[in-house]
Amino acid sequence: MPAPSCERRRGHNIDWTTKRFLSIRSAIVVAVILAVASVGVLFLAGEELSAPAHATIGSPPADFPAESVFIPNGSSTSLAAWFIPGQGKTAGVVLLHPVRANRLAMLDRARFLWRAGYSVLLFDFQAHGESPGEHITFGYLESKDARAAVEYMKGRLSGGPVAVLGCSQGAAAAILGDKPLGAKAVVLEAAYPTIEEAVGNRVRMRLGPLAIPLTPLLLLQMKPRLGISPADLRPIDHIGDLGAPVLIIAGTKDQHTTLAESQRLFDQASAPKEFWAVEGARHVDFHRYAKEAYEQRILEFFAKRLDQ
Repeated sequence: MPAPSCERRRGHNIDWTTKRFLSIRSAIVVAVILAVASVGVLFLAGEELSAPAHATIGSPPADFPAESVFIPNGSSTSLAAWFIPGQGKTAGVVLLHPVRANRLAMLDRARFLWRAGYSVLLFDFQAHGESPGEHITFGYLESKDARAAVEYMKGRLSGGPVAVLGCSQGAAAAILGDKPLGAKAVVLEAAYPTIEEAVGNRVRMRLGPLAIPLTPLLLLQMKPRLGISPADLRPIDHIGDLGAPVLIIAGTKDQHTTLAESQRLFDQASAPKEFWAVEGARHVDFHRYAKEAYEQRILEFFAKRLDQ
């Protein structure tokens, strides 16, 4: 059989090189399209996460004597709220709801605290519920709302002791701020230690290893979009200055704020402090998940700190 000519071999090599070039070029095009699409998705995600969560709340429930009030928060606007006067106790509790929720999320807690005799204040953070606001800031501006609510409650109680109970973003808002809230006791549920970990955990739950490159890209939007940086959202740097006894509550199976992250937050808190790991709980409403144990734990903590 005659050997293939040089021309045939050369033509074969050219065809193979051309195919390889086209394959590489196609891969590059696909990679660029995916990168652009990922950036677009991240931009839309940032827009959605920080968009206001306004909702019509309406009148307070009829099963307790709640009063509709407005709390001045140091700006030209006020926060929509309900105040429930206590039954015999001089102390009160301010409830701080989670992100993209409103005061309705704290109603069941308000009920058992009011039945125990405490005055209760529920309100909508800025950009939530019926309170005005252009963006959710994951605890930054919300910390100013928390301070305004505590000051309002102190005025209603004529100087009586005030406690704070915050969930998730509400817990972060209780910690962040230029100075301590001035509360006599603080309960923190599923509080994130840093916004990097909070965002990274949520991206990882949905996209796995892609969280490593995508989380920084998502966080880069904070400054141009909200005027704040990740350095402004580090509760772990502030919890030691809380200035009040603290009870930190965490779910043992929480993937949004892991048990290890809650333990680190607890380690940085100043004494007196308590830690309760709710066995089997994920990032859920701990009151609904373990109602009897939750109410007993909260009432015992407040009794020690507020009723003396």
